[in-house]
Amino acid sequence: MKPLARRSLIGAMLTLPAVARARTIPSVPVIALIVGSPPGRGADLAARAFAPYLERHLRQVRVAVVNRPGEAGLTALRLLADSDPAGTAIGWVASPTLPARMVDRPGGDGLLDRLQLVAAVRKEPIVFVSCTRSPVASVGALLKRAGDDAAAVPLGTPPEGSAGHLAALRLQAISGVALNIVAFPSSAAARQAAHAGNVAAAALALGDALEGLRDGGLIGVGIATRRPSRVLPTVAPLRESGLVLSAAILRGLALPAKTDPARRAALQDALRGVVADPEFIAAGDESGFLASLVTGDAWAAQMREEHATLAEMWQTAPWAIGLTG
Repeated sequence: MKPLARRSLIGAMLTLPAVARARTIPSVPVIALIVGSPPGRGADLAARAFAPYLERHLRQVRVAVVNRPGEAGLTALRLLADSDPAGTAIGWVASPTLPARMVDRPGGDGLLDRLQLVAAVRKEPIVFVSCTRSPVASVGALLKRAGDDAAAVPLGTPPEGSAGHLAALRLQAISGVALNIVAFPSSAAARQAAHAGNVAAAALALGDALEGLRDGGLIGVGIATRRPSRVLPTVAPLRESGLVLSAAILRGLALPAKTDPARRAALQDALRGVVADPEFIAAGDESGFLASLVTGDAWAAQMREEHATLAEMWQTAPWAIGLTG
């Protein structure tokens, strides 16, 4: 297919869901927010919760979420990279998802150069949780027990290649302790395994663990942050146990690489308004993320560091690539 024809096809795909909305508000431009997961999954829910705030602070636009699942998020990233830079498509992207797909998926390498990151607005740390009925005392205690008998202390995670799973692999590499990492089909399944005591602990995004932590079914035994989280201030950062591990999901916006810088600047201004919005901050406190702006250049530098770390880890401890987006 010729590049122009492909670009036209992509434009048609992106505008289809927006047409019905545009009919009711004919004079308001519609932005297609591309999400690399099916409806109802974590990335999709986060995008749909974010969209009204983008509409509020960008003003005079409607945001239509467009789901393009596949290849653990790589399908949507490629679609965004191939989109018309003068068009209306923007991407809902995340780290470590993007750098991980650059490592574990054929054709993913170099993808970051084909995108222009705008900014991240949500930071969701990875928390280690255990069953309240028979908890491990801390992540340090988990590692000590695993050093004696790894099989006796399984560590549950979401699917291989997910943020929680990658955090568990990094914990293993940093500590030098071989862990019995058990990857479940979903975050919900890993959480349920921890809640039932079927695993000694689980590594989950804070938003996925928060309900269990609040209702008392789970206990937090460590959080992969430099300082205590304002959402979960009673859980000790791993650094207090001597483990230099920071792990979090950052979510935000990206554009095709050749997009006019003025458009990125306008989106960045809107995102500054989003992270300062009291309602967005309160939503983060309620659902487990920190409203925090990481500008595109800083985020890109962080992703390149993550890519280097994951690429090195892939050489010695590759994870499965069967994860679906």
